[in-house]
Amino acid sequence: MKISKKFTSTNSVLAILLSLSLALVIVITPTPIEAQKQQVTLTAIVAEPKERWDILFKDALQKLRQNHPDMDIQIDYRVLPYDATRTQILTALVGRTPIDLISVDQPWLGEFAEGGFLTDLTQYANTWGRESDWYPTNWDGGKYNNKVYGIWAWTDIRAMWYWKDLLNQAGVDPNSLKTWKGYIADAKPLNEALNKQGIQGMHLVGADHSPDMWYPYLWMLGGEILEQKSGHPTNGTYWFPAYNSTQGVRALEFLKQEVDAGIKPQTNHFWGQEFADKKFAVMLEGSWLLGTLPRSNFTQNVGMLPMFPVPNATDKTATMMGGWILSIPETSTNKDLSWELLTIMLEPDVLSPMLQQEAYLPTQKPIGEGPYAAQLNTTIPYYKEMISMIPVGHSRPNIPEYPQIAENIKQAIDEVYLGVKEPKQALDDAARNSAKVLGW
Repeated sequence: MKISKKFTSTNSVLAILLSLSLALVIVITPTPIEAQKQQVTLTAIVAEPKERWDILFKDALQKLRQNHPDMDIQIDYRVLPYDATRTQILTALVGRTPIDLISVDQPWLGEFAEGGFLTDLTQYANTWGRESDWYPTNWDGGKYNNKVYGIWAWTDIRAMWYWKDLLNQAGVDPNSLKTWKGYIADAKPLNEALNKQGIQGMHLVGADHSPDMWYPYLWMLGGEILEQKSGHPTNGTYWFPAYNSTQGVRALEFLKQEVDAGIKPQTNHFWGQEFADKKFAVMLEGSWLLGTLPRSNFTQNVGMLPMFPVPNATDKTATMMGGWILSIPETSTNKDLSWELLTIMLEPDVLSPMLQQEAYLPTQKPIGEGPYAAQLNTTIPYYKEMISMIPVGHSRPNIPEYPQIAENIKQAIDEVYLGVKEPKQALDDAARNSAKVLGW
């Protein structure tokens, strides 16, 4: 049988093999990537400690990336010491530096918003629909002029802490500390029993934040720091000093009674470390004090009363809440994505592990009272007691003039501590200065 020429020709065979190899190449060559992932870097400036942000940003970034598989998202965050945070953020925003997320101490909010540095988040928040999950005081703390400029992420309370063994040495029943009369009466036996050991019976704040530790007495008496008043020269109705009221005078008189009883104002403050070092038997201090001592055996050694001393046993106590608000600067070029990141950071399953590690308190009811509370209660000493103070907690005014008003109040407190003025005169003088600051 005769074989066809095309199969006997060497050139023909090579041509066939070449065709097959080209076809093979076409099959195995990968398809070119149709589009590269969009590169996005979100920037943030936040306040120490760094550990809390490492936890939050890591977990939130993972979820944010899952939501946007078409993006390569990074977060570049700078952590600053507290004392430098406000100034450096303002400097950056005045210079129109693009920043996507910042942490704002609650009383700074009005100053930042009034200056035009923060994004109005009202529409975002309304669409989000989670307002009812927040404790009312904490949600309102993120508002300025009825607009939402930030979300209060976590909080702290101030309460009464005491060393159980030191009170036993002095023969003082902790329950007697609950009223103004009992608190004052306990100063003498505590000092007499402990002073020879270099321990003072009670701590009284005389540092820059002394107004913060006076406000609870003002509030529990029904007083307020400021009130709305009509007839302002330029604003119609505006804020006016109210802290020199009868309630304010009575509250400052209690501080004077403490000094008269031998309780010394402390001009240096170490945020609970002085209590951890057993320099004081009793201390009214923030919940951050938990971070100064090991949590193991904490409740065996340290007692806690979820209150400030009250005028009478039947009176309701009060406390002040601080903490950080998350806001988006007006200079952000990624506002939608920044808002999404912010809301992910505030999801209970993302936020709770950080709260647990750092012993912070939640601003959200689902964490404070819901299913996440059980784990926090097993790891944070006196968690339930601290949570019980949130409903009686107040926040400082977040208007732009507040820092100057606080300075006026501090001066009044110092004048009473030093015996320069009586409480009424000191507060009246301070209120006159505050009224000028407020434009009256």
